[in-house]
Parts: sequence; structure tokens; C-alpha cells
Amino acid sequence: MFRRLQSAIALAVALLMIPCAPAQDAPKPIAASPDQNAPQSGFVLKVNAELVLTNVVARDAKTGELVSGLKQSDFTVLENGKKQEISSFDFQSVDMAAPLNEATISGLAAGPSNAKSVAVARPEDLRNHRLIVMFFDLTSMQPEDLDRAVDAAKEFLRKKMAPADLVALVSLGDSLKVDQDFTANKDALIHAVGVYNGTQGQGFAQGANANSNQVEDTTGYTPDESEYNDLNTDRELFALRAIARSLEKIQEKKSLLYFSGGISRDGIENQASLRAATNAAVRANLAIYSVDTRGLQAVGPLGDASTGSLRGQGAYNGGSLLNNMNQNFDTQEVMATLSSDTGGKAFFDSNDFGPAFERVQRDTSAYYAIGFHSTNPARDGKYRRLTIKVNRPGVKLEYRPGYYAPADFQHSGKEDRERDLEEQLASDLPATDVAVYLDALYFRADENRFFVPVSLIVPGSQIPFVKGGDKDKATLDIIGSVLDEVKRPIGRARETVKLNLDQSQQARQKTIQYTTSFNLPPGKYHLKFVVRENQTGRMGSFETDITLPEMKKAPLKLSSIVLAAARQPSKQQNPLVRNGEEYVPNISHVFRQDQHLFLLYEIYAPTRQKPDNAPKGAKPGINLLSSLELIQGSTKVYETPVVKATSINVEGRDAVSIELDVPLAGLKPGPYICQLNVIDDAGGSFAFPRFAVLVREPAASTPSQPASGSASASGSSGAD
Repeated sequence: MFRRLQSAIALAVALLMIPCAPAQDAPKPIAASPDQNAPQSGFVLKVNAELVLTNVVARDAKTGELVSGLKQSDFTVLENGKKQEISSFDFQSVDMAAPLNEATISGLAAGPSNAKSVAVARPEDLRNHRLIVMFFDLTSMQPEDLDRAVDAAKEFLRKKMAPADLVALVSLGDSLKVDQDFTANKDALIHAVGVYNGTQGQGFAQGANANSNQVEDTTGYTPDESEYNDLNTDRELFALRAIARSLEKIQEKKSLLYFSGGISRDGIENQASLRAATNAAVRANLAIYSVDTRGLQAVGPLGDASTGSLRGQGAYNGGSLLNNMNQNFDTQEVMATLSSDTGGKAFFDSNDFGPAFERVQRDTSAYYAIGFHSTNPARDGKYRRLTIKVNRPGVKLEYRPGYYAPADFQHSGKEDRERDLEEQLASDLPATDVAVYLDALYFRADENRFFVPVSLIVPGSQIPFVKGGDKDKATLDIIGSVLDEVKRPIGRARETVKLNLDQSQQARQKTIQYTTSFNLPPGKYHLKFVVRENQTGRMGSFETDITLPEMKKAPLKLSSIVLAAARQPSKQQNPLVRNGEEYVPNISHVFRQDQHLFLLYEIYAPTRQKPDNAPKGAKPGINLLSSLELIQGSTKVYETPVVKATSINVEGRDAVSIELDVPLAGLKPGPYICQLNVIDDAGGSFAFPRFAVLVREPAASTPSQPASGSASASGSSGAD
């Protein structure tokens, strides 16, 4: 959790339809129009390449002994009552495990950060072995919980670990770490797990009552920790999903022993994260065995030493005891769901963790791996019930009862869509399905604060507009964040933009522009924004660094220079708005001959000086001179008249705002270097910033005035 600054950050959305040349290398849309010259046929080939894997343990119904020797023809698989054709079948048993070359073993090398870099094992190297991952959630365990978990793990490694067992160790503390990759080396595992035993709890998933399962009387004041717990639960579920994804390439059944001090969710909160973790585990053929490291606890109405004295009558009327029991159940419910939905088992309310290890070994001693391609092609994300039958009498089968179908974007829920955006925002890998361009400017709001407008553009050709009457409609989801030098999030933007534009505006040939803003102190920042179009779910991202200068000692204090091809009416009050018109930044610096090049910039705290011939008592004045030169090659082809400012025109910010207007009709098409000349004559300081622009001929079908459509919204962002 990060501290949130109370001052609001202004958020504005501006959508401007700017004509632009079609992108030559724009990605093809997912849903392309059919080729009219292609031969027509009534035959359509559909291939379902997603293999559904499930593990089946066959036991004698009377003795419980494992049953081997069954064949593929002995099994029948039903999905929601419909028979499925088995496409893969295998039997694995630890009794057939072959000795391994330790140097070749690697399961998690491509997974979470800090994984050890070793060679990847061949598939045949892992056959018939038990693959066990011990995951210690250090963030949820008190020291005494951790001691119990570590002691139980050491006991298993010393006395119960079999030659066919391969064990890996993963922990979640400040970050997710692979502390020991898959190995049969007991000494290495005991040493690695012993490191946990000396650590302290690093945050508690349930706040002050994490280990006690006691809650105070509801008639008194209880702080609201739901937001904190929701974020903590998401983090733990994301860790489980990351582990599962790192194991997807291993075909064999894997077991994960999840040691935790309990996690909980607030109603439907965390539902998307829970579903994602479960689906990842099912796809990776990973069964989760949850172990509540708090062990057996006495739930009393008066609480224990970890809570303060109760007030009210809750201790005497049963209210407190009921709350304590509900709290205990809530912290175990997510763990139980993870285990039941992945084919594992949960172990609660016991100080002996040995049965958990025994159950893992028992469930993975011998099993049949059965795979099929579902006959249901719908990608609706719904739960599908599995029924597996065997034609041998007296045989009892153990298997996962079902799985969630894959979901495409159209069938995903609101929580899943929001989670996808958040994940892409946090991802180190850029999204490139949609082209996104971004630029950030800055204007000084006061001595210690900057107004930072951020503009994004998306080519209209990248957006699959849907026709609605005489309108072109589309919806964009936009999310962004600002990080400081130590990677703390101090600013955030989130907006859903609905486009509803006249078809005459030819939106697919224009550019969609979005503008938001932040208020930030001087410093270095990293900006990242993600844009998703909500027809197919494709996303694009853009990130950049920005430095907001410390202007106190600068001889000439100059803002960013805004280049614009259009201005639009606005009632807002910010540095981009002058005389009721807002400058819309031109990010690409590409202009047409039938447009104007508008420039806007500010000079702060200009030098004040009395003229030599000024009358007695006259106030000191300023003398700012500014002009723009356009250079092509080595020749200056145009220069604006010199603009002279002798007084402050932005009250309250001690600033002079200067506007320049350059008509481009008299310029030849081509690239130009623009040099802005800014001179503080009274102070003897100056600046000559340069930037490039490209002037193009107007398109034959483009009207003299650009068509525009606009929408607006408001919001705020948190800052540290």
C-alpha cells in the first residue's frame, strides 16, 4: 500500500479527429474482410488445439490399493454429460522412476524472478517422478506458524522423502523467489528451507488479527482493513498463478504444498484473481494442497492476548464467539477453494502437517494422465463438469471434478477485464497489438509543483468501429501510472472513453487523441499508459521518462513548447487554455499545408528592471522577445515577427504566456527544423530550443477544416 496524497489531480479527456495519412505498416485487424476472389466452399475446418489434461488415480474399492494395467479403452470421459474422445493417454508410477542427472533438472528456470539458471530437463528425465513444490507464503505467517511449517518440511525431507521425489522451494516475501529448483538432494533442500526459520513475519494478510482468529465486538469501532486485505489477497493469488505458469511446459502431474497463515476475500472481491490462479493451475496440471500453518486453535468468546479487551455485550450473548468463528472460516475459504478446484486437498485445524505430505505422495504414486480436445468450442469461461468412468468392476477413480473453459474477450467479465488491464500496466513486456504514441509536457503551477498534460494518440485504423445508425461507435479503456525514481506509484489515470462519431468524419482515417494531466513536484518520473479497444480486446502500451526541472536557479525559466494544429473551445482553467480555447498537442509534429502551426509556451519569473529614463516611483518592468524560425536544409525560409512582452499576463503564477501562429500554406511540403528564439533582455538570458516538423500536402478528400468529435470526463488521481 502506498500513501495517497489528498490533493486532487485534474483529469480531462479530449478526443480530436485529426486527418492523417494511412499507416503503411499498421497491423492487420484480427477480423479481416474475406478475399472476394477466393474459391467458395461449404466446408469449414475448425481445429481445437487446446488439450484438456486430467489425472486419474485408480484404486481398489475395498483395499484402497493402486490399480495398474488399465488401458485407454477402459476409460470413458464425459464433459457436462457428453462423451469426449481421448486423444492422449499415459500411465506413470514412481516405482518406474529412473535415476537422474541433477545438472539437467530445471522446472522453474523460466518462471518467477531470481530463478536459478540451469539446463532444461528432457521430458523423459521427469517421467515417473513426483514433482513437489513447497510454497511458503511468508507474508501471512507469524513466527510460530513459520516454525511449525519449517519443522514439518524438514521432518519430511529427512525421513519421508522418497528417491522418486523431486522437490522445489518457493517463497513469497518482499518478492516471489525460487529458493531451490527441483532436486532430489535432501541436504540442499534442508539448508534452503532452514533459511525461512530465522525470518520474521513480513506483514499479515489479516491485519492485527492475522494469527489469532479473534475479532473484537462489532458493537465497538473496528478499522476498515478490507482494501488492504483485498490487495494482499490478490498478491498471493498472483504468486500462485505465476508459479503455475512457470510449470506449464512440464507434462507430468505436479503438486504444490501451499503453507499459509490464512487468506480471505471481501465478498466478490478477488474473484477474478482466484479464478485466474485456479485456471493457471489446471492448465499446468498442478494440484494445490493448502496447509493452514496456524494449526489447531481454541476460538473463545473473550479472545486471546493478541487482542484488546472486549466492550459491550458480545462476550456474553454469543455475538463475539460467532464473529470469531466466521473470521476463522473466512481465512480458510479461499485455500479450500484452491485445493478442491485443482484436485488437491486442504488441511486445516491440525498441528500435525505430516498428513499433507503423505497425501501428496499417495496421490502421485501412480496415476493415469488422460487428455482430450473438448467438443464444445465455446470460449465462454464457464465451468465444465467432468465425469470419468472405468469399465472394470470394483475400481474407484479419483480425479478433478471439472475445469473452467477458456474465455475470449467478449465472454470475459468486468473483473477479468480490469485485471487484464492492471496486469499489462504492471508488465515489463509492452503490448503491441494496438499502436499507441504518447507525449508529456510540463508547465509550472507554483515554485514546487508542475501541471503535466499527457497526450496519447491511437490511429483510427487500429480501432474496429461498429456502425450504429449513422454513427461509428467504439469504446477504449485507458489506464496509466506515474512512478517516481524509487518506483513508487504517485499518480494514476483510469478512463473508459466511448466514441460516438458521425460516419462522415471518416474516423478510421483519423487519429483518436486522449489527454489527461497530473500535478507533480520537480523530479524524475516514469510514465506508462495502456490502451485497449473493447471490441476484440487488443491492447497497446507506451512508456517514457520525464524530468521536471528545478527552476529556481535557471537563468531563463521556460516551460515545454506545445505544438498544435487545432484549438477547441474549453471552459477549463489550465495552462493549455488561452482565451477560452484549448491547444490540442500535436504529438507527431506532422502538419498539412492547409493548417496553421500554433505554438504555446510560458516564461516564469522574468527579470524585472527599471528603464534608465523611467520616472521616479515607476515599477520595474520586463522585456521578453520571442520569434520562430523555420529552416530547411541550411536555409532559413520563414521567420515570424518578433513578439515583445512587457508585462505578466498569467496572474498568480508570475508567468508570461506567449502564442505564435504560423500559416503553412506558403511553405513547400517537406521536413523543417524550427528554432524558437526566447530572449530575456532585462536579465541578459536566452534560450534557442529546436525541434523538427513535417509539412505535407493536403489530401484531395480532406476538407479545409478538420472534422472533429469530442467527449469529456473528469476524475482524479492519487499521488504520493
